Amino acid sequence: MGRAHQLPDFPWDLLAPYSARAAAHPSGIVDLSVGTPVDPTPAIIQQALIEAANAPGYPTTAGTAALRDSCAAWMQRILDAQVDPVAILPTIGSKELVAWLPTLLGLGPDDHIVIPRVAYPTYAVGAALCGARVTATDEPESIDDAALIWLNSPGNPTGHVLPAERMRSIVEHARATGAVVASDECYFELAWDATPVSVLHASVSGNSHEGLLAVHSLSKRSNFAGYRFGFAAGDPSLIGTLLEVRKHGGLMVPAPVQHAAAVAYGDDAHVAEQRERYRGRRDLLRHALAGAGFVVDDSAAGLYLWTTRGEPCWDTVAWFADRGVLVTPGDFYGAAGAHHVRIALTATDAAIGQVPARLAL
Repeated sequence: MGRAHQLPDFPWDLLAPYSARAAAHPSGIVDLSVGTPVDPTPAIIQQALIEAANAPGYPTTAGTAALRDSCAAWMQRILDAQVDPVAILPTIGSKELVAWLPTLLGLGPDDHIVIPRVAYPTYAVGAALCGARVTATDEPESIDDAALIWLNSPGNPTGHVLPAERMRSIVEHARATGAVVASDECYFELAWDATPVSVLHASVSGNSHEGLLAVHSLSKRSNFAGYRFGFAAGDPSLIGTLLEVRKHGGLMVPAPVQHAAAVAYGDDAHVAEQRERYRGRRDLLRHALAGAGFVVDDSAAGLYLWTTRGEPCWDTVAWFADRGVLVTPGDFYGAAGAHHVRIALTATDAAIGQVPARLAL
């Protein structure tokens, strides 16, 4: 009937039989398949939402000045990137922007989109929604006709971090060929063994943000996923285009969420506390995986361990399910992931504490 029929099956639906298998474990399932936060939303954020609960009027699509100022100050403080608040646009979480960015930019069947070789599935979904061609490669310089190049650093699922020199090379190629570079940086504050750099940092972008967009989110760093907030920042012209289309489409972040997001980006203490929770879970899981004969590849940042023992990923998924643990097959992220699985750190300490004993069986 239409383009919706060109979309792939929702990948996590394929995990249902393995979820049932894991749930049959005598102690129940430990679900490490989806990166959804499980720890409490910080009290400072909850209080901010309550304070702004009386919101009878429509919010603005562009966001309040207080929100954009808070995002800009955070980018200066954490990313060492100077961005004019006018070049910041709030979004209803980051996934909706990833999925709809090609459409919002006016791309269509005559256009070509480049995504990472092992990638978050929504990049390809965005291409399917507008009918564009898509190529999965880690060498975007080999593509001269791209309209949009997606970068993801720190990456999902692999946790790979792109060096500044590599990003700069891609940006220079994109500018020479007329492509937009969109950099998904939602895991920026969850770095373990490498230091991420934003596409908007001067070492990558030079003296201009022309042709560049950075995408950020509060979901992981602030346990904000249920509130739905992200933002895009960068090239003022591109942000202006997105703003116009989003205004016509009624894409507005609710006013209470905007206020809570401004507060969240103004506070670093809760992020440090949450990062230490994830560090403990990560250390425990890495040790348990090593004891069970797995190798962890990349995983220098982010909320996942990208692991293998050299067998087809669905065999590994079944092995974990027999021990009551649900993990994600690597081929959800492209054919290059066919011998890996992704293991999320987003389960409670009590749940993750059961994993070492289960894997030792």
